[in-house]
Amino acid sequence: MKKSILVLLVFLSIPICNFAQSFDEAKLLDRLKTLSSDAFEGRRTGEKGNAMAQEYIIKEFKKLNVDAFGSKYKHAFSFKAGGKEYNGVNVLAQFKGTEYPNKYVVVSAHYDHLGVKDGKVYNGADDDASGIAALFSFAEYLSKNPPKHTVVLAAFDAEELGLQGAKYFVEKMKNTTIVTNLNMDMISRSPKNEIYVVGTRYNKNLKAIVEKFKNPTSTKLLVGHDGTDGKQDWTYSSDHGPFHRAKIPFLYFGDEDHPGYHNPTDDFENITPEFYKNSVKIILSLFKEIDKSGL
Repeated sequence: MKKSILVLLVFLSIPICNFAQSFDEAKLLDRLKTLSSDAFEGRRTGEKGNAMAQEYIIKEFKKLNVDAFGSKYKHAFSFKAGGKEYNGVNVLAQFKGTEYPNKYVVVSAHYDHLGVKDGKVYNGADDDASGIAALFSFAEYLSKNPPKHTVVLAAFDAEELGLQGAKYFVEKMKNTTIVTNLNMDMISRSPKNEIYVVGTRYNKNLKAIVEKFKNPTSTKLLVGHDGTDGKQDWTYSSDHGPFHRAKIPFLYFGDEDHPGYHNPTDDFENITPEFYKNSVKIILSLFKEIDKSGL
């Protein structure tokens, strides 16, 4: 009898363990620490540190056995900003959908930042190495839990120069069906333990999913910064903007501006680790609901 009870308890504990192990929390922090280190020289588009970041992202995708998107990881583009011509590179990977292979969920973050100014390195830990490290957590989960929709993990370049990588991607994908963009930009630093989600006001299906969502963490998920609450409107503030302009549903996740925003103090040492881990759990949990909904 005791043996049977023990077996039952072990069996019942499996789903809980599986949820807890959706991604490696220690590696999430390690990857953020690495990508936001001085070695990457602030990851400014077109500069050495940015190229190093591209190689790091590809190396991590390969370690996790994530397929390249469209037969290659690097997708180059060019643009002009401030009277100067730049060459950017999006790094894209994918998991093929098991039920809707021709419908895409794009999970995005930007890897570029501001580079070095006056001898100071702008490491952009929260903005947006935090989103890029979270892409690898998504990869860890998806490698064990194949998605229904094809999921593109998009590390966009040149966000800081006018959302250029996202604009290029949306244009190239204009003849495909993207059902949702989940964009992560600044998700690792909040003394208030609050993360905002923007985009529900523009899509009733996503609104219903967020309203019914059962938050698995102690971090507050707040709907706002969407032009309805008197706060700064983030509808076009990051790489979800080009998706929205193309009438593609989106959810943007971000924390509020802090003293490190676009300053050299946006370092790994100043993030709030538990908040960060919780943010990734929230976003991943919402992704699961969106993927199974068959949007």
